[in-house]
Amino acid sequence: MTDGGAVLPWLVIRQDEGGNRYRVGRYATRAEAERVADGLDTRGDQQLYVVERVGRAAG
Repeated sequence: MTDGGAVLPWLVIRQDEGGNRYRVGRYATRAEAERVADGLDTRGDQQLYVVERVGRAAG
């Protein structure tokens, strides 16, 4: 955890047909991020939503 507040290590990423990627949001747990991605997937649009963990800095 950081001194700045909550840690949100899970990202939901939207990828369009052209391969462009955009961050949709950051979440505290993988389960929460997957629920959001699944909800967006059910909209029926042509986008791909994926869940990724933010990399940790070596130290």
